[in-house]
Amino acid sequence: MASISLLVSKQRSRLADFVTLTKPGVMMLAVFTAVVGLTIAPGDLAPLRACMAVLAIAAGAGAAGILNMWYDADIDAVMTRTARRPIPSGRIGQGEALAFGLVLAAGSVVVLALAANLVAAGLLAFTILFYVVVYTAWLKRRTPYNIVIGGAAGALPPVIGWAAATGDIGLEPLVLFLIVFLWTPPHFWALALNRSDDYARAGVPMLPVVAGRAATKRQIVLYSLLLVPASLLPCVLGFAGALYGAIAVVWGALFIAIALRLGRMREGDAPVARRLFVLSIAYLFLLFAALLSDHHGGPAQADLSSADAHVGVATAGEG
Repeated sequence: MASISLLVSKQRSRLADFVTLTKPGVMMLAVFTAVVGLTIAPGDLAPLRACMAVLAIAAGAGAAGILNMWYDADIDAVMTRTARRPIPSGRIGQGEALAFGLVLAAGSVVVLALAANLVAAGLLAFTILFYVVVYTAWLKRRTPYNIVIGGAAGALPPVIGWAAATGDIGLEPLVLFLIVFLWTPPHFWALALNRSDDYARAGVPMLPVVAGRAATKRQIVLYSLLLVPASLLPCVLGFAGALYGAIAVVWGALFIAIALRLGRMREGDAPVARRLFVLSIAYLFLLFAALLSDHHGGPAQADLSSADAHVGVATAGEG
């Protein structure tokens, strides 16, 4: 009995390690934005197909996280924050992780194609490839603006959700893409400010390592000032109402206030950077939750969802 119990315990531990490889925290926020995109879209995807689509998007996001950890195992091993991850700690082999990530990536794209449509599946495949190849393998180790360009992958889930429901790309998900795209640099650089020693030791040219803290904080302020006006576009374009607008204004003002405070500080800024990082997660979640609660359909949506407002993948080359 003791040996069986030990075996079960080991299997549970390995299962937990495989789940950790998918970066569940990152995956959950990405999937939530995808769910919002799918829900507010003017499509009629059946409930079962919608659930399958969400699971496929979650699996795709998890696969991207796994392949990211597989490729970055060498730098994860020398960074304090990541040294205990399953691959650098030896609990999961690199070959196992690669196989798991590739199978999960391929399966997620196939399931999304069957549950929804080829447009959504193509966008999911593009997102995984962009995150793994463009961001992880190319940009991350070469440029301090890796997170700016690479952030496009993290901004695509609401577009994928919308495409799953409608089969095309509308103006609304492009606005949501813009919001997440502008949110990513201040969110990630706030974390990087307190992890610059780790990145320097691993040879990763994050902005605080290459340009210094002062330049990084100026960029955080700049992107924060761009983010908040962009967050009001759903109200301007008529697919969100007063509740969303109020939350966007209040939380946006708080976001800018903390970013400006961080930007003015010359020393002892680590707690404020940490506060901005935590706030940024709550900010994005509340913004999308408000949009989900306060989404406006009817004439405004009909106008935005017309042929003139939609960007066909075949004609615009978005996929």
